Amino acid sequence: MPQDAFEISRLLRQNIERVVLGKPDVVQMLVTALLAGEHALLEDVPGVGKTLAAKALAHSINGSFSRLQFTPDLLPSDITGSVIYRSDQHEFEFTRGPIFANVVLADEINRAPPRTQSALLEAMSEGSVSIDGVTHELPKPFIVVATQNPFEFEGTYLLPESQLDRFLLRTSIGYPDRVIERQVFKSHRMGEPVDTLQPVVSTDGILGAQSEVRNVKVDDSLVEYLLDLVEATRDHDGFQVGVSTRGALSFYRGCQAHAITDGRDFVTPDDIKALAIPVLSHRVLPDGIFQGASRDTVESQMTELLQQIPVPV
Repeated sequence: MPQDAFEISRLLRQNIERVVLGKPDVVQMLVTALLAGEHALLEDVPGVGKTLAAKALAHSINGSFSRLQFTPDLLPSDITGSVIYRSDQHEFEFTRGPIFANVVLADEINRAPPRTQSALLEAMSEGSVSIDGVTHELPKPFIVVATQNPFEFEGTYLLPESQLDRFLLRTSIGYPDRVIERQVFKSHRMGEPVDTLQPVVSTDGILGAQSEVRNVKVDDSLVEYLLDLVEATRDHDGFQVGVSTRGALSFYRGCQAHAITDGRDFVTPDDIKALAIPVLSHRVLPDGIFQGASRDTVESQMTELLQQIPVPV
């Protein structure tokens, strides 16, 4: 198993793209989130490959994987686990829930009510869960890849802002073009290709790559550029709430990881511009005439803002 971050990134992208056809940008975003040590949210209409992409990432890592299908009747204990009494041993025993895995697929996360969604909050932010006052550490590396349908769909709930802030990025897959869709027909003729996908990197390799990401160089001028973008969201007339300091730090780490996926050990303005929309747009709260605005409207505002901030040379 490889230990070099650049090689790990290349192998992961190559392996995932064997089944996630024609979506290299989406694959790069997933790998970026993994190498940054953070989480990813895939939002799109049903049936375009959100679950497939998450499963392909999980199958590419030689670690544990669990899938949580979120439903309206899902309970927090169904995620984190629970304490049960063993009468034969006269003691209480903690039974681990599916959250105890290296890669957790939270499928259709917005189909469960907020109370259940919040069961992921501590796990995503702290890498641990607390049951009856006892803290249980989650395995490392740990990443949640959540999928959700647009909130306009019947039977869905909006994710709380505090939970959205725990996702490094939010991105869409979109419909494939005709040529790619024809290839999908062929590749799925005999079954699900993702089920035959073999791991290409160990969990130790991922941890090593995540450490290397922290050493990626970020020039002072690019730090200022990044902060200019963050501060612009706080001063924007269309946003009631801008990006938090935690969001800014996630943005910084994401840019470092994105550089690795492009084969560099230094950040460029292109890394910042590539991540600005997927990392920042779900962290702002529209205000005024934009209050209640759709995702497309918010992202359009973010695009205009991005065009207004001077790029360092």
